[in-house]
Amino acid sequence: MDAKFQRRIQRYGWDKAAEAYEAGWRDSLALVQSRLLEVAAAQPGEQVLDIACGTGLVTFPLASAVTSSGRIVATDISQAMIDIMRREAEKRSLSQLDAFRADAEELEALADNSFDLVTCALGFMYFPEPGRAMTEILRVLRPGGRAVFAVWGARKNCGWAEIFPIVDARVQSAVCPMFFHLGTGRSLAWQMENAGFESVTDERLSTELPYADEDAASDAAFIGGPVALAYSRFSDEIRDAVRAEYAASILPFRSGEGYRIPGEFVVASGAKP
Repeated sequence: MDAKFQRRIQRYGWDKAAEAYEAGWRDSLALVQSRLLEVAAAQPGEQVLDIACGTGLVTFPLASAVTSSGRIVATDISQAMIDIMRREAEKRSLSQLDAFRADAEELEALADNSFDLVTCALGFMYFPEPGRAMTEILRVLRPGGRAVFAVWGARKNCGWAEIFPIVDARVQSAVCPMFFHLGTGRSLAWQMENAGFESVTDERLSTELPYADEDAASDAAFIGGPVALAYSRFSDEIRDAVRAEYAASILPFRSGEGYRIPGEFVVASGAKP
């Protein structure tokens, strides 16, 4: 699939999902975001780049860590996500934060050797050219600078994974044909090593995604998640059908009125030589 076309689909899709994103995913992603921040260990005064920042669930803690003596730049492919973050940053008076729309594979607006730390929480599996993004990140990192990335883990360990074939049975969504590939084995670590990072380490985190009821789980998947664009174009009849199929796929994870859907993440870190 053409990389430029896939990036355009990603942009439109996340613009659709932006307003519903935090309601659907804040609690479910707390574990991996907390671990990424712990590994990143941002320090006061550091220059930090947060890629695929979304609405700022990782960016804002990073901004607090670097304090007003540091600087954080946040990028995302979705302008709607960036707009939400900017509004919240203004409310918090975070003068050290700058956010703008950019593709992870094209960071030409950022200078060489300009950041102490680069983070990317659950963005890499969407990039059509992850190796190109790795090269760009290495370019903007200072020598000795560090990078911490997180992706979803193996498909078999993610109980919500049927969302993709359910949608693709109705329309070729082109969300990400290889969504789980970086979570398989040491794929993410290998990508980092292949790009030129050193001292690369990785770890797996098992979790459960909590949802209060069937509607909350389905809204997160279809309205605030990666298939939002396709779902927005479905008729009411097709929406009812895909929600019913998804509900059936997660039924084994029902807990009382709610759901505890299994999930897995991979967190990898490395340094620029």
